[in-house]
Amino acid sequence: MRNPDEFDAFYKDARDRLLLQTYALTGDLPASRAAVRDSFVVAWHHWRKISRQEDPETWARPHAWAHAQRRHTARLWHREKKLDPEARATLDALGKLSTPQRKALLLTHLTTVPLSDMAREVGLPRTEVERELQTATAQFAVHRDVPSTSIRPLFEALRDHVASVTWPRATIIRRAGAARRRTHTGVGAVVTVAALVLTGALVTDAAGVHPTLDRERLTTSAPKGPDATSSPEAEPEVLPASTMLEDADLRRTAPGRDWQVRRTTKNVGKKRVEVPCTRERYADPQGLAALVRTFRAAPAKGAPRRTALQATEASRTEAAARRTFATTRAWFAGCSDERVQLLATREVPGVGDDAVQLVLRSWQAPVTTMVVGLARTGVFTTTTVESLASTTVPDSRLSAAVLGAAVDRLCPTSGAGACADDKPRVRDRAPFPADEYPAGLGLVDLPPITGVDKPWVATPPQQARTNVAATSCDGTAFTGRAYGAPISHASTRSYLILKAGLPDEFGLTETQGSLPVKAAKAFVAGVRTKLAACPDKELGTDVRRTTELTSADRQLTVWHLTTELSDNKKLTVAMAIMRVGTGVAQLGFVPAPGAPMSDAAFEALARRALERLERQASPSR
Repeated sequence: MRNPDEFDAFYKDARDRLLLQTYALTGDLPASRAAVRDSFVVAWHHWRKISRQEDPETWARPHAWAHAQRRHTARLWHREKKLDPEARATLDALGKLSTPQRKALLLTHLTTVPLSDMAREVGLPRTEVERELQTATAQFAVHRDVPSTSIRPLFEALRDHVASVTWPRATIIRRAGAARRRTHTGVGAVVTVAALVLTGALVTDAAGVHPTLDRERLTTSAPKGPDATSSPEAEPEVLPASTMLEDADLRRTAPGRDWQVRRTTKNVGKKRVEVPCTRERYADPQGLAALVRTFRAAPAKGAPRRTALQATEASRTEAAARRTFATTRAWFAGCSDERVQLLATREVPGVGDDAVQLVLRSWQAPVTTMVVGLARTGVFTTTTVESLASTTVPDSRLSAAVLGAAVDRLCPTSGAGACADDKPRVRDRAPFPADEYPAGLGLVDLPPITGVDKPWVATPPQQARTNVAATSCDGTAFTGRAYGAPISHASTRSYLILKAGLPDEFGLTETQGSLPVKAAKAFVAGVRTKLAACPDKELGTDVRRTTELTSADRQLTVWHLTTELSDNKKLTVAMAIMRVGTGVAQLGFVPAPGAPMSDAAFEALARRALERLERQASPSR
């Protein structure tokens, strides 16, 4: 049986001491207050065990210190403008010490911890802690210009500064601790059920598993079978070999390596070359001719392997060529090869009649970055692919020059259209649709997960009756009405990695809907307000905002939330809310231990989702 009176007395007696210690450790008063408060919430959760200890403060202090340091990692060292000069000088001196030195000094002067316990709390052997304490004492005394015997009184200015902090009533702390246990149980049950539902959906869609991509051989995702009887080989002179790039073109437009032509083929039979991301042998099965030429840069010591290829198709009419261009562009924009990610999409004005550039990266070993150039001139569609076995991206302007040279090779041929400018330019643009759901993320948008070599898979979009992307802080729904208007075109889609040994809760979810502009703005503002208030309402939850964008027609905010579920378990969620015009969307990601997504990768993914949201349907009337 828990004794609330004992806990209340402990809370009132220890909170100010712990606050002083955590503040001296981090220089961040808001983070310190929240950390101490949350540590008492956890303490009530485990009070039956903690109360048996001779001094419960020896349990609470390491938790409060660790929580404060986690909350403080993204903040500058003490930013308070109205801080007493003495207190500021003390914090400045503490900030010049290493973390182990600071801990040893604070444990010595602000607690009664014996040296053996100090070593355990600092996390170092006793002899090392003694050395760190001696160094900390000497350096702190020098920085504060006082004798080493006069250090303890310097903390009084900090004690006075934190004395004005207000605390929640003990009953509130105990209620939060009780709710924490219920939340822990509830979250586990909900995540398990949701994962089972999603897994079931994926099993029924098993026919959609994508083929593999071997970068050493550039295998295709096209189905294997007999050659079509109406091969473009029938009229080879429509597309002579002289219309293809030569090694001199690559040496001129992509200098620094000695390029050599490896082979040229009409892409039939045993001489067939497999082009990455293509789903069929030809984008125009009724075309007149096709050629593929491959290149390799001479090996250079310490330089990554570099290759290139050009694939050209001749269609019967310009209308057919436009369809060929669109088909080829769709293949690369929604590349279905496993573990290939779209990094950038660019326009290339002044090259042929139509031209685009896409940057893709295959995360299969060896990691390979590809710059794909695609152009149409009259009845001809040509594709250039430069591949570098590295995470380095080849120069986009040089790649555009290679594409321009390919178009100029075709230009004198009967049926060709516009040629290329002398110095082609590139400019970024929104990505083309990745699949049949143009307003949402495609598999090609998703970054790799550290330590996982399996591909992402996606469920088909479903009506957004529930919103797994929401967090406990916001509880956002995409059903019914919001801010006086009905939500229309609401759908949700989840992305998982199967057969990778990941826990059920791992995954990414995107939920979208449409609202009139005024209601859509209020929708985003409402989520922002709830997240700002969450740390005070959801005790034990840390909310860190990393990105915020607001303009006339666009809004985006990215958060990272951490909820302490138990002493050794916490739930981490990355979440983004966004709007483009009348379209609103929420993106949520739950990582797994050893399988994270970096803050930068999630932010880039949220920005990609914002770009794709431009294609969200307008609200129903």
